[in-house]
Amino acid sequence: MSQSVAEQKALRNTLGQFPTGVCLITCAVGDENLGMTMTSFNSLSLTPPLILFSIDKRARSLPQWEKAAGYAVHILSATQQELSNRFARPGDKWAGVTHTAGLHQAPILSGVTAVLECAAWRVEDTGDHMLFIARVERHSSDPDRDPLVFARGRYAALETRERADTGWPLAIHY
Repeated sequence: MSQSVAEQKALRNTLGQFPTGVCLITCAVGDENLGMTMTSFNSLSLTPPLILFSIDKRARSLPQWEKAAGYAVHILSATQQELSNRFARPGDKWAGVTHTAGLHQAPILSGVTAVLECAAWRVEDTGDHMLFIARVERHSSDPDRDPLVFARGRYAALETRERADTGWPLAIHY
């Protein structure tokens, strides 16, 4: 059953009620560095350590992403809206952006809240997006940096009072 444009927009607005972090995912294919801002990122498994993200099938760079041996997932900090915007649009994303080569040659950026370096695991055809599943091989984080948050079609602030150990995973999950 096909959805009308109005129905698609309504669904997108409904899904936008769920706040997400903002990631910038990078990879290298040959001599080409790729990078894309996305909110479609999630943890999948601790054993084995897997994450997932998705890319719209209309993305011009999709064939290159499918060839990548690995990726770097950057959880952006609250101060990195400009970087998020840069990598969300077409054009020369890398001009003036300092980076180093990480695992699988994926570009690593500084100033982020966290970075996960991953090996490509599986790519699945899922509706209008391709689902990428990757195995985490190395990770680091800076708990003093607040993450960039997105909700209701715009950036939002994460209000934190104190960092508490929640005893994760909570018993309700089992």
